[in-house]
Amino acid sequence: MYEITSETQFSAAHKLVNYNGPCENLHGHNWLIKATVKCSNLDSAGIGIDFKVLKNYLKEISQQFDHKDLNEVFKHEKLNPSSENLARYVFQCLKEKLSGSECSVSRIEICETPGNCAAYYE
Repeated sequence: MYEITSETQFSAAHKLVNYNGPCENLHGHNWLIKATVKCSNLDSAGIGIDFKVLKNYLKEISQQFDHKDLNEVFKHEKLNPSSENLARYVFQCLKEKLSGSECSVSRIEICETPGNCAAYYE
């Protein structure tokens, strides 16, 4: 089994609902998404998934968040935009983009500040 990891960044604001503390107030982060994809086979060039392809998928997914209020983005889903919930959401989006491929999502890690990250995997 091979694992391929790529990352992208975006800037966005959020406020945590039902959080007793300053993070209940609207504040922003420079978020980092790290996506790890697993592949059991390599193509004729010895590649599981092209880094450019994976990076483009991450950019497509993160564009919906960039320079936005995440509470507004997830309002229709009634989703509190914690790092944990964001990791699961990105996982599901990337899983959909990879459907039909020989690769699958292994893990999504979301860092809202350096050293403070949450991950989701199935």
